[in-house]
Amino acid sequence: MAVKDLPDPPDRAPVRRALLSVSDKTGLADLGQRLHALGVEMLSTGGTARALREAGVPVTDVADATGFPEILGGRVKSLHPAIHGGILARRTDPEDLAELAEHGIGAIDLVVVNLYPFREATKGGATDAVAAENVDIGGPGMLRAAAKNFASVAAVVDPADYDAVADELEAHDGTLAMATRRRLAGAAFAHTADYDTAIAAFFAQDSAASASADAEAKALPASFTVDLSKAGEDLRYGENPHQRAALYGDASERYDVLHGKALSFNNLIDLTAALDLIAEFDGGRPTVAILKHTNPCGVGQAETLAEAYAKAFATDRQSPFGGIVVVNQPLDRATAEAIDAVFTEIIIAPSFEEGVLDFLMQKANRRLVRADLSASGTGPTVRTVAGGLLVQDRDATLAADVRDGWTVPTERQPSEREWADLDFAWRVCKHVKSNAIVYAKDGATLGIGAGQMSRIDASEIAVSKGAKSALDFAGCVVASDAFFPFADGLEAAAEAGATAAVQPGGSVRDDEVIAAANARGVAMAFTGTRHFRH
Repeated sequence: MAVKDLPDPPDRAPVRRALLSVSDKTGLADLGQRLHALGVEMLSTGGTARALREAGVPVTDVADATGFPEILGGRVKSLHPAIHGGILARRTDPEDLAELAEHGIGAIDLVVVNLYPFREATKGGATDAVAAENVDIGGPGMLRAAAKNFASVAAVVDPADYDAVADELEAHDGTLAMATRRRLAGAAFAHTADYDTAIAAFFAQDSAASASADAEAKALPASFTVDLSKAGEDLRYGENPHQRAALYGDASERYDVLHGKALSFNNLIDLTAALDLIAEFDGGRPTVAILKHTNPCGVGQAETLAEAYAKAFATDRQSPFGGIVVVNQPLDRATAEAIDAVFTEIIIAPSFEEGVLDFLMQKANRRLVRADLSASGTGPTVRTVAGGLLVQDRDATLAADVRDGWTVPTERQPSEREWADLDFAWRVCKHVKSNAIVYAKDGATLGIGAGQMSRIDASEIAVSKGAKSALDFAGCVVASDAFFPFADGLEAAAEAGATAAVQPGGSVRDDEVIAAANARGVAMAFTGTRHFRH
């Protein structure tokens, strides 16, 4: 569309007539009183008009301005040329002003609108009928019209802006500067975009649920919609001090921080890794995991948390300093005292026994987090890459019977003790960065090798970790997150003391690996599923 050649708008635009229609009535009465004191004529609708009148503010109903009553239960009230013409008319265009005069339309200089609470109404699930009733039509239209015509009109969507707008009007003879109008226009467009995103996300979830039930509809959506609002203030910084960062979303239903400084960017990444790992052991034997830089450096199971922590700590006595400890049972005093002996950045538990919080709160810098451990995160996982986002299904929490579907291609079957350790090692290995190797025995990790360029390197690191604590690898099991590409990986594990192994299988050299296992009397299970973590 061609841009009409018009004079530049003035820097300061007068506000003589305003339209107010808000769902959130916060600050409305005070704003209305201040506008009235400035001599501003006000138009309003429904509940907003009632609230203004109750505050002693004279107001004209939109229906009186349009000469047409609200219809369809209030669904149609502001969608009228008398409203949108008054907002959209260009004040520097003689033709626009002549049309307003011809049709008896008054210009509207200030639009104060916030929208139906769609996100709040549909949070936690809602019927289509409830969702539809909370889709605002007129509000976004008025906001977008006012923001489009920011050269002459101010669009105010956030009650937090009311005082600043009123202050400027009072200080400058009822006018607003171009810079103010332009800033408010940007905020209005951002708000309507966020609102539409919330609606799109609601229907996308519904479509995804329908698609999952249709065996032929497996494709991911053609567009990926994210509906997240900033959670509080910006973080102090990102991974490094020179990087800005903020958290978007709402994790309040999954965890809350009971003590300590606000979680940092890196803390939040580590906490998420800890929650995903411990979810594999929810409802099971007392389990403790110690993590550092998202990788488990030790995991233990026992009859008590204190014993489980001792097992986890023994795997690697150096790395836990400054790390994260997560437990799957209410944290007791004995375990808390053992954890307290080492500087620990974050302690996560489903709850804390009496007196434990008071004890742990004695160290001001320690974060204490109460979390729902019942499941790992929901929804897809998303990563940024050059040119866009990678979106994939989440690698969900393993089933209680993790062995269902496993096969044993070796001559020897695992013993019951080995089966239990293979189950344990596989759950831990899933959460170790690839290439990943985990040695375990009797419900304890003996050594963990993470993020190495070769599986042999990962195995050697894992064995060296356990050797520093003089742990006995004889009769242990080994888990590998992806298949052994060569027999040498299995042979190295057997030399370290492993008598059973678990891996996905699927290598072109599986027969060689199976033969190597048989030659050493190693029982080996194929899961058929890998858990590679790039």
